[in-house]
Amino acid sequence: MSDLLSHADVTARTDARHWRVLLHTIHASFRTETFSRGFLLAQRITIAAEAVQHHPDLHLTYGRLRVALTSHDVHGVSERDVALAAVISHIADELGIESEVPVLGITEIAVDALDIPAVLPFWRAVFAYRDDPGSTPALEDPAGIGPSIWFQQMDAPRPQRNRIHLDVTVPHDVAEQRVADAIDAGGHVVSDQRAPSFWVLADAEGNEVCVSTWQARD
Repeated sequence: MSDLLSHADVTARTDARHWRVLLHTIHASFRTETFSRGFLLAQRITIAAEAVQHHPDLHLTYGRLRVALTSHDVHGVSERDVALAAVISHIADELGIESEVPVLGITEIAVDALDIPAVLPFWRAVFAYRDDPGSTPALEDPAGIGPSIWFQQMDAPRPQRNRIHLDVTVPHDVAEQRVADAIDAGGHVVSDQRAPSFWVLADAEGNEVCVSTWQARD
C-alpha cells in the first residue's frame, strides 16, 4: 500500500519546470519537436518504469509526449510517483527536451441531476464508459482518453441555468491567466467565491464552465 501525499507536498517536491498536480495525478507535457524524439523519450521512460514496476500513462503525438503519474491503490499521488517523476525529469534533461506547462489541463463533464441513479446508466451506455472506482458517482473512459463524467446532486429543479457543464482543471499557477483570457474572449465570471479551488465562468449566452485547480481542496 502506498502512502497518499497531499497536493501541496507533491507540488513542493516535484520539478516545477515539468510537473503539475491535476485531479489526483501529476502531469507533464514534453515538447519533443519530432515523433522520433518523442518515441525515444517514451522508450527511456518505459525502461525506467519497468525497473521500478510503476507505470505512467503516456500519450504520444507528433511533437509532444504527455505523461501522467498516479498510484491507483490510494487513488492519488504517492512517493512512487514523486520518485519516478524525478527520474523522468532527468531523462528529459539528458535528451535536451523541454516541457510546456501552460498546455496542461484535464476536462470533465459535470451533470447536475435530481436522481443520479436514474440518469447515470444512460451516460454509461451512450459513452460506453465504466464506473470510476476512485470517484463516486462518476464514469471513466476505459481507454483513458475521453473526459470523465461526474454527477452532482441537485436539491431542486434549476431551469434557469444549464445543468450540464464542463470542468477544466489547470495548473494552479496558470489558472488566473486562463480566467482572464476567457473574460477577454467575451466571457464573464458567474462566481469566484470558491477560488482558487474553482471559478465559475460563462460565455456570452450563459453556458457555464468551471476553471479548477488543486488549491483549497486538500
